[in-house]
Amino acid sequence: MAKKKSKKEAEADKSIDLNDNHAEEISLDDQIKEEKDKFLRLFAEFENYKRRTARERIELFSTASEEVMISLLPVLDDFDRASVEIEKDKDNEILKGVLLIKNKLFDSLKSKGLDLIEVKKGDEFNADDHEAVTQIPAPNKKMQGKIIDVIEKGYRLGEKVIRYPKVVIGK
Repeated sequence: MAKKKSKKEAEADKSIDLNDNHAEEISLDDQIKEEKDKFLRLFAEFENYKRRTARERIELFSTASEEVMISLLPVLDDFDRASVEIEKDKDNEILKGVLLIKNKLFDSLKSKGLDLIEVKKGDEFNADDHEAVTQIPAPNKKMQGKIIDVIEKGYRLGEKVIRYPKVVIGK
């Protein structure tokens, strides 16, 4: 025969059941908080991934033509040298034709993001922006540490320097 529980025992069992239910609620709340935290972290990580890949894609598109641009820079240099030599002969019609072709090529490259780095004689030399080929005695004290001559033009593709200007500096 089953023994009937006393009133105290019944209340104790009820109290245990309530404590178990309360413990389960707390445990479920903790699990919900953990899952919500995991979800928020995963969402933030995904947003960072989207931003990073978008930035990398933009960089890739802006520098995808870098190799082609670098291979065409000597052609631009040859046009500059040809212009100087033709100018010596005073043949204006040939000079006009060469300059027309050079400008058309440069404009096409410029539309794809190529920019000339402006460097002039007398500018201050900066090792971060210029490549020194050699140093020669300065013609006067004012030209010491400054650019005496520009040997090769420098170019930038977007924000990236693809060829630094090569210069001669005075010492």
